Order: sequence, then structure tokens, then C-alpha cells
Amino acid sequence: MTVKIKRPPIRTQRIILVGSPNVGKSLLFNLLTHSYTTVSNYPGTSVDIFRGKAVIRGNTVEIVDTPGMYSFFALTEEERVARRILFDSAGALVLQVVDAKNLKRMLPLTLQLLEAGFQVILVLNMMDEAEKWGIEIDAGKLAGLLGIPVVPTTLVKKKGVTALKREILKALHGNKSLLKAPPLLYPPLFE
Repeated sequence: MTVKIKRPPIRTQRIILVGSPNVGKSLLFNLLTHSYTTVSNYPGTSVDIFRGKAVIRGNTVEIVDTPGMYSFFALTEEERVARRILFDSAGALVLQVVDAKNLKRMLPLTLQLLEAGFQVILVLNMMDEAEKWGIEIDAGKLAGLLGIPVVPTTLVKKKGVTALKREILKALHGNKSLLKAPPLLYPPLFE
């Protein structure tokens, strides 16, 4: 006999979208929120922040689309705002959206997020373009190396969105072990 346990809907939680400019963060925001947004300036700045609500299988989630950032070492006002939103949102789930064909350039921010203790899901976007360029990415192996979920997507074609929502639900229902990477250990030269 199989017994199914029905999980009660969880309280509203926050998801922060981060990543470099032009990687598909806003497209993902629109896909998740169905474009129900509030645009506001971050306090003390002229930087626009997009906030919206998403309902994923009965769970209401606040989604925040941050300005593009390359690293925590902010050079622009937009990057400073994105970093501040991250650090002011303790306990939020972070979806880092990356351009799959430029993955090597995107991973330093991933490592910074993990070093800072954020709960991260890596969204490998533009997989169709990476494949056209002959770039092969083993998402499972990358997930194993980083210790976090890695979800391949082609957001412009809505591919991978269902798998991403599944990973989001796992995170929101307390499966934090999927999201906490092991501590990063560096050789003595770096420490």
C-alpha cells in the first residue's frame, strides 16, 4: 500500500534572481510571475527593481529581479544595489541565471554566492545557443561539483521551466541539503 503525504502550502518566501546583464533574468521573472509586477526605485537610488508574485503549485512566492551584476565587487550603482538586495534578504532562495555559452565567465559569481552562504539554484540558460556553438555541459556533473541544483533551460522557448519549478519547490519545502554547497577549500596559497 502506498501512502501519499500531502504537504500543506508554505508561507510566502522570497526568491532573488541574480546574474550578469542579458542572461534571461527578466524573461524568467516574467515566466514565473506572468508579468504581474511592481516597479520601484531602490531606496536612495535611481535603480529600478522589479518585484512580483508567483504561485507555484499553491505556494505563493515573492520574486525580485535584481539589476545585472558580474560579481560582489560592485563597480556600478546597479551592481551595488543588486548586492545590497542579496545581503538584505537573508534566507531567500537565489536563482543565478547564467548564459550557458559563457559559463566559465559566470562561475566566479556562483562561487561568491556559495562562499557567502546563499542557497542557490544555478539556471543554465540559452542551452540551445551553447549546443549550436558545440558547447556541451554536463549539468549533473556540474551540480555534483558545486553541490547545488543545476537546471538547463532555454527560457525563450520555455524549455526547462517545469524542472526549475520542481527544484524551487524542493527548496521551499525545506530540502535545504540540495542547496547548501559544501564549504569551499582553497590551497594554502589562497588562504
